[in-house]
Amino acid sequence: MVGWVFLMVGWVLEIFRLKEGTGCDPKPISCCLNSTFLLSLGTSSHSKDSQSEAVPHPPIGEAPHFGAVGMKASYHVLLLLLGAVGSVQAAEDKASLLYPYGLEQQDQKNPKLDDGTSEVTLTVPFTFYGQEHQTLYVNNNGVISFDTRVNQYTPDPFPLADGRPFVAPYWADVDNVLGGDVFYRQTTDPALLALITNDINQYFPTIPYTATWALVATWDHVAYYGSTTNKGNTFQAILTTDTKRSFIILNYWDIQWTTGAASDGDPETGLGGTPAHAGFNSGDDTNFYNIPGSQTEAIINITKTSNVNIPGRWVFQVDDFKVTGVPAEVPKVSKSNNCWL
Repeated sequence: MVGWVFLMVGWVLEIFRLKEGTGCDPKPISCCLNSTFLLSLGTSSHSKDSQSEAVPHPPIGEAPHFGAVGMKASYHVLLLLLGAVGSVQAAEDKASLLYPYGLEQQDQKNPKLDDGTSEVTLTVPFTFYGQEHQTLYVNNNGVISFDTRVNQYTPDPFPLADGRPFVAPYWADVDNVLGGDVFYRQTTDPALLALITNDINQYFPTIPYTATWALVATWDHVAYYGSTTNKGNTFQAILTTDTKRSFIILNYWDIQWTTGAASDGDPETGLGGTPAHAGFNSGDDTNFYNIPGSQTEAIINITKTSNVNIPGRWVFQVDDFKVTGVPAEVPKVSKSNNCWL
């Protein structure tokens, strides 16, 4: 797709070169691009009157030149097409990390309700830390819980004293009334299951696995409680099983905030206070896992971290919980730019 856009850019430049005359010989497109850009800069200060005058045809034997109107038109079209390249590339990158979701995928949506949730009766049992579950809850606040809903908006560190079993893709104070949606669906779609199977086989090559079921839950550009901005987080959790083994894939596409105002976060930035938590709690007060950076300001950079060498993706076997490829040290944050060190 990106290649087609670049080809269109070349066509546009060639059309304007032939129509208006750029002074370029038949050379690579970069020649026309450079001359077009420089000429457009040279004509940018012309008045409206001078731009509207007819451009005289050059004498025979002299190289033709661009008129200001034609020159600027070509430059503007070029900018639009180059912008399209960036948009297409971003869309392709997003599609490579996030599995398909949304209403066109027959997803259901959580209600627009602060601290809301949806109960899901599973079509097949899902094994989590050795326990089979037939019911789960997709909670607005970035949690998928088993057997009981989670309305709590300020995260606690694992293990939890009350023993609730759940996975926390990004436990924080989401407010989908202010912005964003929470999608979910159970699926046995062969194409999606084949994609998930291929990914799991790549990350766990010694474990034979063919997915037969999956639940895809996606938090799409969701706002934080008390927000005075248009910041939104986009992340995803995939639960999948072959009825014997279970895996969870966590995808983090765009994380712009860490904390809601009721968790002492800044309403203007969504930072500070008690930041989001990501990880797993078995419910037995013993077995748990915290993704590095949880409940610190570093969690905002979870899009750059991974245990499978794909930035923004964390994958775990959860029937008999196993962690693979996790960094030995908790990442630190630079005071200057919030980057992982």
